[in-house]
Amino acid sequence: MIRRATLLLAGVVIGASATGFLVSSDIPARAASDDSTYREMSLFGDVFERVRSQYVTPPDEEKMIQDAINGMLKGLDPHSSYMTAEESMEMRDESKGEFGGLGIEVTMEDEAVKVVAPIDDTPASEAGVLAGDKIIEIDGESVRGMTLNDAVDRMRGEVGEPIDITILRDGVTKPIEMTIKRGIIQVQSVKWRVENDDIGYIRLTTFMNEKLDESLEEAIKEIQAQVPEDKLKGYILDLRLNPGGFLNQAVSVSDTFLDEGEVVSTRGRDERETRRFSAGPGDLTNGKPIVVLVNGGSASASEIVAGALHDLKRATLVGTRTFGKGSVQTIVPLGDQGSLRLTTALYYTPSGTSIQGTGIEPDIIVEQKLPEDLEGLIRPEGESALRGHIEGDQETDEGSGSVAYVPREPEDDVQLQYAIGLLEGTEKNDAFPADPSKAVEELQAKAHDQQAAKQPEKAMEDAN
Repeated sequence: MIRRATLLLAGVVIGASATGFLVSSDIPARAASDDSTYREMSLFGDVFERVRSQYVTPPDEEKMIQDAINGMLKGLDPHSSYMTAEESMEMRDESKGEFGGLGIEVTMEDEAVKVVAPIDDTPASEAGVLAGDKIIEIDGESVRGMTLNDAVDRMRGEVGEPIDITILRDGVTKPIEMTIKRGIIQVQSVKWRVENDDIGYIRLTTFMNEKLDESLEEAIKEIQAQVPEDKLKGYILDLRLNPGGFLNQAVSVSDTFLDEGEVVSTRGRDERETRRFSAGPGDLTNGKPIVVLVNGGSASASEIVAGALHDLKRATLVGTRTFGKGSVQTIVPLGDQGSLRLTTALYYTPSGTSIQGTGIEPDIIVEQKLPEDLEGLIRPEGESALRGHIEGDQETDEGSGSVAYVPREPEDDVQLQYAIGLLEGTEKNDAFPADPSKAVEELQAKAHDQQAAKQPEKAMEDAN
């Protein structure tokens, strides 16, 4: 049986780099009513014409306009940007689960391309690229002055062609130079296996895949086919190093493990723009215990899933604090001129909590031991450290994020082994197992009370 969550909005993407997409034409441009705004626009036109006619060499007018737009958006937050028609097409291709490149999720910071997370089994991960690395040169050319889209475009190319990148890594005194061969990036968004003959392990590597929910359902069926129902002790859902993706996929993944309840809500500048996404009946795991693994590389859509399963007391979270990206980017088509990626809302967990700039702290903190050769090289990363990020409602000086590292060998994976111990009963903790009774009703009531406190006049109107 294939189930679908109750989606009030489709096509939204949430993630750490190319994140939070709502392909939409229902967001009208608001006309400026302030005369000063028109004067500033006139100033822009005057400067453009002066450069166009008097600059020492004839400038590329199209590039001038694109640079101006990107400069305006870059000043808003790290996740808003302009995409050309070609870049918009590439984004749609990536959502189909196959694209060419190195295999890294990136953002822009301090005029460098910052790696949020390398994708498993890609040229970048095989070459040793780590979360937190900053790419400062591409094929000998400085990244300084490039937009994120420019840098990403330069890293793409013919499959098999080498690319030289120079990386700055915390704790390493000299830049690291790498030569990586581009490849076809086939993102296997769902990986699964059976641990100890009685635990289902499922790893989600990205939410940037239109068929993620179908692949997840297939994985659960395969596990259930291998392990009899009476022997299956539960599931481990691994969201570590998962930088995010489509919001509707995050809702569908959450719905896979839920029977009811609000999964997430998004709130824009106007309270009337609040949208709610709920789960429908039909928990495919039949109520079996779930442990969710998270770390500093778990961002956005991953945080939606972790937050929903945690708040609705359906799962126990193990690991370290998540990245803390709680903003939604809307993709506004601009005809044949490309599209605008604009931050339009923040998202909230079922309890009404914003994780923007704070992240989600697991029920059970389990630090991952770093191998000796990486000690001091991988440091905590999070949304709160990004220059120009939107400050979250509940953000504090503590900030968000943590070390983003997962060992290649399961026996070296302390967080995984702890999760297995919880399900096997060899590890004891008050946070496990969670009691799901009345969780949905309690959290919905709490969220309603919080909303009423923010809008006392509106609450009084509703009561009357």
